[in-house]
This record gives sequence, structure tokens and C-alpha cells, in this order.
Amino acid sequence: MKAHQWQALIEGMLEAILLVDPIQLRIVAANRAVHQLLKMVPDTLIGRGIIDLAAAPEDVFFWEDVAAGLSDNIHSETLLQRADETIVQVERRVSLVKVGMDGSIYVVAIHDRSSQRQVENELEKLIAELRATLESTADGILVTDLDGAIRSYNHLFAELWGLPDDLLTQRDDDAIYAWMDKCMLDANHYTERLGTITRSPLMEATDVLVLRSGKILERVTLPQYARGRPIGRVYSYRDITQRLADEARLQLAAKVFESSTDAIFITDAEQKIITTNPSFERLSSYSEAEMVGKTPKEFFCEEGNSEQVENLLKELENLGFWEGELWIRRKNGHAYLCMISLVRVVDTQGRALNYIGFFKDRTETHAAKQKIEELAFSDVLTGLPNRLLLQERIKQSITISSRNNSTFALLFLDLDHFKQINDSLGHPFGDRVLQQVTERLKKCIRQVDTASRLGGDEFVLLLHEADAEGAEICARRVLDELSAPFSMDGMNFTVTSSIGIALYPADGSSMADLIKNADSAMYYVKERGRSDFRFYQRQMNIGLLSRMKMDHAMRQALEHNLFRLHYQPQIELKTGRLLGVEALLRWTDKDLGEVSPAQFIPIAEESGVIVPIGNWVMQTAIRQAALWNKDGKQIRVAINVSALQFQQSNFVESIALALQENDLKPECIELELTESILIRDAEEALKRLQSLADLGVKLAIDDFGTGYSSLSYLKRFPIYKLKIDRSFVDALPSDESDAAIVTAIIHLAQALKLRVLAEGVETIEQRDFLQKMLCDEMQGYLFSPAVSAEEFEKRYLS
Repeated sequence: MKAHQWQALIEGMLEAILLVDPIQLRIVAANRAVHQLLKMVPDTLIGRGIIDLAAAPEDVFFWEDVAAGLSDNIHSETLLQRADETIVQVERRVSLVKVGMDGSIYVVAIHDRSSQRQVENELEKLIAELRATLESTADGILVTDLDGAIRSYNHLFAELWGLPDDLLTQRDDDAIYAWMDKCMLDANHYTERLGTITRSPLMEATDVLVLRSGKILERVTLPQYARGRPIGRVYSYRDITQRLADEARLQLAAKVFESSTDAIFITDAEQKIITTNPSFERLSSYSEAEMVGKTPKEFFCEEGNSEQVENLLKELENLGFWEGELWIRRKNGHAYLCMISLVRVVDTQGRALNYIGFFKDRTETHAAKQKIEELAFSDVLTGLPNRLLLQERIKQSITISSRNNSTFALLFLDLDHFKQINDSLGHPFGDRVLQQVTERLKKCIRQVDTASRLGGDEFVLLLHEADAEGAEICARRVLDELSAPFSMDGMNFTVTSSIGIALYPADGSSMADLIKNADSAMYYVKERGRSDFRFYQRQMNIGLLSRMKMDHAMRQALEHNLFRLHYQPQIELKTGRLLGVEALLRWTDKDLGEVSPAQFIPIAEESGVIVPIGNWVMQTAIRQAALWNKDGKQIRVAINVSALQFQQSNFVESIALALQENDLKPECIELELTESILIRDAEEALKRLQSLADLGVKLAIDDFGTGYSSLSYLKRFPIYKLKIDRSFVDALPSDESDAAIVTAIIHLAQALKLRVLAEGVETIEQRDFLQKMLCDEMQGYLFSPAVSAEEFEKRYLS
């Protein structure tokens, strides 16, 4: 199948797809989705090596596994580099597909996982922040699950209980609990009370613990909830030893009482209020005269909380202390949330003298807490559920649908050309448009459904227990609703949307799969004109070819001496005399057959195996040149040098050693360098080239004019010859542009007193043109193809 046929086949696929040729290991086809994923202009991936996209060294090992044939269908995660040099995390499947009788191709399917990774990073950050909060609290905190297993505690907890170092460095719940039992003055009561709390998951309790050391701790026990269900307990411990002692000295605390910002009341032994401080009146609106003679029960109690008040007063009697939150009403009837601490003051015989109540307004704190929770699960701009809350609701829908054997639908919406609004009218204007779009989307769904904003102009609608028909009705309703003109700041405009639909369970069993597939369906709409909807359709996951198989084969060929050199004559145009040859690498693989250097050399350069291959070529060519020149003949051998080989620190020394070992004059060797070698590190290249020139080796620029050509390096570097690339010679003399380029290169070489050679000369007309332009040398099929050393000797040296 030809490349354009492959392109037509994969262009309709929803996933990002790449096809790679098995021999060249270059991308032969790439659909629009993969160009969008990698932020590349369409068709720019064609011809590139698959390994070019790798952004992590681990990816090389992945391709080695594929190339080694460990599996014909490999599923993995990796990192890819986009055109803007950003990195994207993707999920990838590579499969080998047979094509026809004797061909095959690798197909790679790629899915963007960067959004999921971002969510995971945000969750990790949230956990770190929660840990920091735990450590910054003024109380010792112990967190357990419902079975009592310790999940976490802070340093202050360990300090209050005096936990030894060995318990801090090892996880041993039983040992920690045993130590706490040992610290208690009344261990039996402590254990019994703890058992009662453990058996009551929803129980809220406050206890006063007396330790053998004389320290008195207040323990507040609260259930820990997650989405309305208890998942464990949080125990907070506070050292109240000094506070209880201070509270017994009421007279000393009189000034504090009057000036305290906390609202305070004091009762007698019968719990009748005898005084209140100024802050009490400011908070409750009740004057001291209005409160004297009332009991805390009368003040606290109202419809709905009487049982809670009864319980807290009982705990106050039993424990001598109570602390917690309670909703109370002001004199005008307005409710407010209070944090209340109640303390019983006793005499030396333990009899109650007074009761003291401290409370402060927590309404703003409570509202802030609710706001924080709202922000954690809501989109700031639109107020819609965000990705976290959407994930929870999708999980609930999956549970319900699985239990009821029903379906639900996910609609992925992307506003068409919304970027134009932001770019032309500004982001504030665009934000207002999004808010209006939100209001219209709310009209299109039922109360049981969920509209969520993922970010930017992307929205997701979760349709509870909806089938395909219900999803289609909703999609059409959205398109109709959005098609109505928007009017803002005197402007009328229209906002359309592209919608992709995925159904559970047919199109995915998780939020990630459903959103991915709905997103794919949405892009299908985008590619076909926008302002429409499309249901997701399953496609076979097609894998891609690996380049690593070729790399492995080259290493095996090098190890088993399967490479060989052919030699193409270089002829002087003026006289027709043989001047030398160019050594050209050839390779026949048992599985791949005769492999063109154009196919395997780029792969060798990418993988680094070009260095040992280049060393083998250098040694072999020098050895062959020595054999041909030992009888006084003057045959120059031109050898190609790769950039990686040239950069080796011992490159010059290795050539000098090879010349010495084979007793070959340096001028019999000509090194052909690409322009990229000269410009990568110009100063270092100049030093190395000068060393080669001092050695006597000739230096030529190969494929001149096809890369970055700079007159400065021709002037500075000890260059001997320019080689005109065959791409400029092919259309000579008819193509005016090529004729002009070739003429310019020849004149440039003559001006700089350099020799010039034309490659790929195949016709008499090409030769005559070059001869007319005073080109010095040529090589090509017109004279001879590259032949083996034996054939060369038979033709030209016998």
C-alpha cells in the first residue's frame, strides 16, 4: 500500500496514529490528531524518524524491546517532545501489522495523559499541604481508621505522650497503644472509654485524661468523614493542666474576663448565670441583666438541638470540661455558629463551685470553610463542578449503572473558534461569554445531570442513566441553545460548539476512557466542519514500526563482519583520468535484504552505532588504499566521516595511527565532511581540521549547498575540495535554477582556489555542462557505479 493510501486510511481515525516503514524506520503516514497532539504543522512528521519524538532515554529501551521481537503488541507510557519543546506524557500502543504477502508495518496509537498526570500532581500537593497543616496545629493529633489502625500523627502528639525514639522510627500500632495505656493513671477506665468510642463510628466525644506524670490532657474525638461516610477518627490532645489551674483563680482572671474578645459567662454551682463580660453582649445581643439567672441550657437550647445540648451538659458534669461547635441565635433571631468551651470549677473536695463558658463566633470561619470546599470542587469562573467533582459523580454513575444494568452518557463540548474571541476582545470578555454559555448549558440538562467545566472552553455534560437517544436529544438541545445570538456590550455574535458523545459501558468503563473517547469524537466533528455532534465509534488499535530493529541488525552486522565497502571512481573532467575513488558502505541483511545506506545511516547516526561503523570503514578503507598505492600508484580514497565520529576525542590520533600502521601517505586519503560538522562547534572543529591538514590528509565538504552553507568556514578552515550534491546535478542542464546553483558553486570554488567535484553524473549532457563550467572532477553512473575492491582492480588496475 502506498503512502497516500496509508494517509487516507488513518486520517479518519480518532486516535493519534503514526505509521512507520519497516526498513527505513521513518514515519510514512501521520494523521491530523498526532500533529495536533505534538503541536506540529500538518504533514511535517512525514519522513521523520520515530525516535526523534522521544523525550526520555527510557524510550530507547522500549524500542529495543519492540525491535527484539519480545512482543508484536506493546502497551506502555512514555514522554514525547512537542514542536514547541514542551514534553507531553502519553499512553502508547505499538503493534506489528502484516501487509500483503511479504510486507509489514508498525502502527502506533498515542493518547495524551498529561491532564491525568496534572490531576495526580495536584492531589500530591494537596496531601503535602494537609500534612503541613497537621504539623502546624497547636494540638497533638492522632488519626486512625475505623478499626483503630494508626494512619498518621504529628510531632506534638508524640511530645505530649513522651513516645520513645524507637516508636517514632518504626510502625508498631500495638506498641504505641501499649505505651499510652502505661501512661494513664486509670488505665482501665481509659481502655473502656476508648472501646466505647471505637465501637461508635459517628460518636463525637471530649475526655479529660490524667497521666501518671501529673499532666492533664483534653482529648477531643471526632469522626472523620469522606463524602458523607465515616472513614476513621481524629483524636486531638491538648495539655490543659495549666489552664485548669488558672481557671480556679477566678479573681486573678477578672481583668482577662472583662477585656477578653471571647464571650464569657460564669454560673454558680447550680449552673445559673451570675455574670457575663462585654464581649458576650456584643456577640449575643443579650445584656448581662437579661442573662442573669438563666442557665446555659436555656440559652443554648432551641428546636432541633436539645438532644445535643443535653449530651454536652452531661459530659460537662462527668468530665468537668466540654468543647465543641453549636449553633445559637442572637436576640434578633439570627443564627450564628459558636465554638464553645465549658469548664467546671471545683473546690478541694471536688465539688462544683462555678461553671465557666467561653465562646466565639465561628460563622465566618464556617463560611470560609464551606467556600474552600466549594472552590476545591467547583470551577472558579462558572461555578460549575470541576474535574474532581465530575470524577466523583462519574464514579457514582458507574456504580448505579452497574447495579441497575443501565447506561449513562458523557458529552464533551468544545466551543468553536473561541480563541478568536479571547484574542480579539480580551480574556475578560471571553470569561463573560463562558459564564453565559454556562447558563445556557444548565437549561439543556435535567436536575439529576451534571454540567462540568474542565478548563478553557471545554465542558462535559454527564447525563444520568441516559441512552443514545437521550444523549442525542441533549446534544441537539445544546446546539440549538448556543446557536441563539449572544448580545454583550452592544455586540451580537454567535458561539457554536462541537460535541463528542461516549456511552457507558460501550465506550469505556472509567472516567479517563469515557472522556478520552468523547474527546476523540469531538475532534472528529472539529475536523469535519464543527457545530455538530458525533457518537464515539470504536476503531482497531493499530501499532507502529520500530526503528530499533534496524539498529539491532546493524550491531549484529558489525559484530559478524557483514558490512562491506564498494568504491566509485572519481574522474578528472578535463582529461578523463582516474584520480581516485569514494569508499561507500554496503550491507546485505539476511532478513531485510540489501539495505540502502540512505535507510540505515540516519538510524546509525541517531543510535550512535555510526561511531564503530565509521571506525570500521576508516580502517578498512585505509588498509585498501595502502594495498593499491604500495606499487607507486597514486589512487586517492575518499572516506565519509559522520558528525559523531568526527567529535570523538581520539579521531585525529586514530587516523594517524592507521596511516602509520599501513604505511600509507596521508595525501592518499581524503575525508568528506558534512557542513553540520563545521558549524556545530566552529572553534573546536577548526583545531581538529587544522590537525588533519597538518597531518597531510585532504579535506572535502560533502553535499555542499544542501545544509547551512557559510562562506566564513570556507575561508577559515583548511578545505581542499567542494562536492556538489547530486540533487543539483540531476536536472542539469535543463533546470535553470539548478544550473545557476551549480555554476555559482563552481565559481565560488575557483575564487577560493578549491577543487570542485560533481556527484551523480549520469548523462553526457550533464558531463558536458560541467566540463563547460570548468568543474574539476565528477563521479557517477556515467563512468561507473560503486563496485567491490576486486571488481575495481579488474577494471582499472589490471
